[in-house]
Amino acid sequence: MIELRDVTKVYQMGEVEVHALRGVSLQIDKGEFLSIMGPSGSGKSTLMNLLGCLDLPSSGQYCLHDQDVSHMNDTQLAHIRNREIGFVFQLFNLLRRTSALRQVELPLAYAGVAAGERHKRARVALEAVGLGDRLGHRPDELSGGEQQRVAIARALVTSPSIILADEPTGNLDSKAGNEVLRIFQQLNDQGITVIFVTHDPDTAAYSRRLIHIRDGLIERDEARRAN
Repeated sequence: MIELRDVTKVYQMGEVEVHALRGVSLQIDKGEFLSIMGPSGSGKSTLMNLLGCLDLPSSGQYCLHDQDVSHMNDTQLAHIRNREIGFVFQLFNLLRRTSALRQVELPLAYAGVAAGERHKRARVALEAVGLGDRLGHRPDELSGGEQQRVAIARALVTSPSIILADEPTGNLDSKAGNEVLRIFQQLNDQGITVIFVTHDPDTAAYSRRLIHIRDGLIERDEARRAN
């Protein structure tokens, strides 16, 4: 499903070159649940951006569903993102004055889906994460865990094959965090590929594979039994 071959990423910071990735090769099969872990500056966020088609490698090849995305233009990358990838972020990225239902409808609106259909699909996505009774609530009327569930529903509504989650429990207490992590487990059980980017071992413990990255290189790749 995903294959990276000797991928590098170099950023130019003034006169200094920053080598964020130094030759990463990685395969991820359909339906995997894995975590990418590493200290600050290790390259894990850069790797997430490449996997999510938010950025392109400086060299090497990235294939997604047998398509080489390494040299696609912005329009082509946006099409891949909208069709294949759902994003969940630590800070939720919700609009302050917008209801949960409208938040989840937004990706469908951008894709040109008719109002009635996107309303129906957004409702189904919110019900899937246990928020069927919170459709009209704004973020300030929801708990942190409920806000993250809205973000998960928004990621789900386009029926992606992959969900990329960046520190998905970073702003949650342990109870809300565990509830959110169980939702990711359920989504993975349904066949969705789930990729966490995290520094938190408790979050990573829910995944079945750990990729440890340091200094722009994969240091260790280990299978494990999830919680």
